[in-house]
Amino acid sequence: MMIRRGMLIIFSLLALNTYAQNGKKKQVEKTNFRVQIFQKSVDTEIELAEPDPEFKNRIPISAIVRDSSTVALKDLPRARKIDSIWKQELTNSDLFETMHKSVLEQDYSEVVYTELPTDTLKARLKNLNARTPFNIEYNPSLESVIKSYLKRNKHAMERLMALSDYYFPLFEQELDRYDIPLEIKYLAIVESALNPRARSRVGATGLWQFMFPTGKMFDLDVSSYVDERMDPVKSTEAAAQYLASLYKTFGDWDLVLASYNSGPGNVAKAIRRSGGSVDYWDLRRYLPRETAGYVPAFLATLYLFEYAEEHNFQPNRPDVAYFETDTIRVKEMLSFDHISKITGVDKNMLQFLNPSYKLDVIPFVKDENYTLRLPRPSTGAFVSNEAAIYEYVASDLEKEKENLPQYVKTEERIRYRVRSGDYLGRIAEKYGVGVSEIRKWNNLRSNNLRIGQYLTVFPRKPVVAQQSEEAETRNSNNPKVYKVKNGDSLWSISKKFPGVTVQNLRSWNDMNSNTLRPGMTLKISKG
Repeated sequence: MMIRRGMLIIFSLLALNTYAQNGKKKQVEKTNFRVQIFQKSVDTEIELAEPDPEFKNRIPISAIVRDSSTVALKDLPRARKIDSIWKQELTNSDLFETMHKSVLEQDYSEVVYTELPTDTLKARLKNLNARTPFNIEYNPSLESVIKSYLKRNKHAMERLMALSDYYFPLFEQELDRYDIPLEIKYLAIVESALNPRARSRVGATGLWQFMFPTGKMFDLDVSSYVDERMDPVKSTEAAAQYLASLYKTFGDWDLVLASYNSGPGNVAKAIRRSGGSVDYWDLRRYLPRETAGYVPAFLATLYLFEYAEEHNFQPNRPDVAYFETDTIRVKEMLSFDHISKITGVDKNMLQFLNPSYKLDVIPFVKDENYTLRLPRPSTGAFVSNEAAIYEYVASDLEKEKENLPQYVKTEERIRYRVRSGDYLGRIAEKYGVGVSEIRKWNNLRSNNLRIGQYLTVFPRKPVVAQQSEEAETRNSNNPKVYKVKNGDSLWSISKKFPGVTVQNLRSWNDMNSNTLRPGMTLKISKG
């Protein structure tokens, strides 16, 4: 019988077994096919004889799909080496807390650190000032922060330097596209300690710490499955756009840094309170406490990275160029468990490479471009065997679908109607925000609410749109009818019911115009 190229072939133990130097038997297999399954015992290693040149470096994914042993081709040890070096370090979140605390609690008192004389520091800062667009002048506060980091945070800085090998090439590429100083890459260290899943106490999220409304301004979507503020590529592009827009406003990179942290409004108020000064060091005492420590932390970080060798920093840098990854646009829903089983890439590594997927599931949604990022050796193998992979995953996911949450897009803003029993804490918890934020958004002077009052909320966690009285009526005795009230229009009514358009309402109710009368009844579904 003819054996067609591409079919799954199960090879028996055809070839000679010899003993390798490590004591394991060596199993030599002939191969000329794209996808193969080898049967192998625990104490043997497989060596490929006369491999097809086109496919010799590709991982036989289908063998893994069918629970056979993984063939150790030459790319796999390299991938495993990457995993072993980085798995724990890259997914560690404690650096964010350390950095955030140091910014908030910096006391600026004199720090004794004899290894860095003040005169040497002054000379180095002068050199940095000459080659960067930032105002890096010596002052005792900055000296205190730099020496504090050297004395107390040196190990943390070494870890951040190691992490920077992965992220900085990406940052520099986007910053260069928008003509932004490359030194701004150090801003992500102060913001998030290079943790893409970092989340502050007020809800700022990701490498660049976007608040929900600001993220929406730059098309960073949030749903029940995805938070693009945690996507390194998309959030970095958004940060570059935002920084470029701030520079157009202020024309000064020190003020850009301050406004990125506290908002342009706070910087504008500080300028007024200072009598019109636009020098950051003059404005500093008029800015919020966190922002007052923010720019010195940025400048101290810049100094330490630029003079790392002089201070004998020894980061545990990777032995391989770890940023060699590639992306695949998904064609069906995929879970990290399945991807890990199929590709052999550790699940922790998948979480690191794909941090924007909150549930370790990549959804498939029409018109959305969701991608999977993998180490480059695994990417080629995945693409070569997509059909087999999706077929395998589909059968398993079908069983799990009932337990998976509905895909829900988070709205940019919600109008919430206060009901009996509501209080600010309950509403804040429902939408993943703070009580103080709801008060700020609605100019509330106290926590008192009244039934029927409307609140504006910018939710941080996806929720199904709040049911209004009208929606509740629709879901009770007469689920297809709406009673028109004062101020209603066809457009406002259509917005209350997902999937319903003005044209639908006119068609279902035989209307020749958009005129409505309070009290009239409208069908809000076909039938």
